Amino acid sequence: MLRFAANLSMMFTEHAFLDRFAAAADAGFAAVEFLFPYDHPPEEIAARLSAHGLTQALFNLPPGDWAAGDRGLAALPARREAFRASVASALTYARATGVKRLHMMAGIADPADPAARAAYRDAAAFAADAVGAEGLELLLEPINGRDMPGYFLNDFNRTADLIADLGRPNIRLQFDIYHRQILHGDVIRGMETLFPLIGHVQIAAVPHRHEPCSGELDDVRVLRHLDSLGYAGFVGCEYRPRAGTVEGLGWRAAFGGA
Repeated sequence: MLRFAANLSMMFTEHAFLDRFAAAADAGFAAVEFLFPYDHPPEEIAARLSAHGLTQALFNLPPGDWAAGDRGLAALPARREAFRASVASALTYARATGVKRLHMMAGIADPADPAARAAYRDAAAFAADAVGAEGLELLLEPINGRDMPGYFLNDFNRTADLIADLGRPNIRLQFDIYHRQILHGDVIRGMETLFPLIGHVQIAAVPHRHEPCSGELDDVRVLRHLDSLGYAGFVGCEYRPRAGTVEGLGWRAAFGGA
């Protein structure tokens, strides 16, 4: 049975961030994810998780200066030391929250640039070893250029090749159904082919990134197929509700609730 994690960066934004934990639990979610926890002390995040009986499914390594346009540091050769420091920061939050998977954002860089490719490979190896020493997985996620123009990691097959090349068992693929459809289509075949590499799944309707079942894909069919493959991880609900978070949760009825 699929397990859904509310993405608190996009859902329950009717509330202040720290109050979204309670809202997610009240709506029937047993797990949460979000982009970044770093504006709040790790102890505060941990306290909210504990108070509401929630599992932390995922969050990202620090992305650099988001307001200035950074979307990760891994593929930026000049930011190597800042990237390594970001891994240490993420691990502080990982220890507090008990999260088992961290996503490494790549950054804005040309995927054909040899220096960017070398920097990204070095960053992935460093981060995988650092988080692996604490029993955690490192996730790599291709992101489409419509939502994030110029993003370095923008191809699922290239990501799979990199994971194979790095040869570290704790590097896994973050399979975002929304990004997959925009980048390549062929979602179910891609899911089947890449299933051995998948460490986390996310979903939103295409093309507007709203609730599942409100776009061009048959999201129920896609998710039921994922379940039939034996997926045992969380499905992150990384979508923007059209008209209120709670009002848009009816899609979960096809899966027995949360």
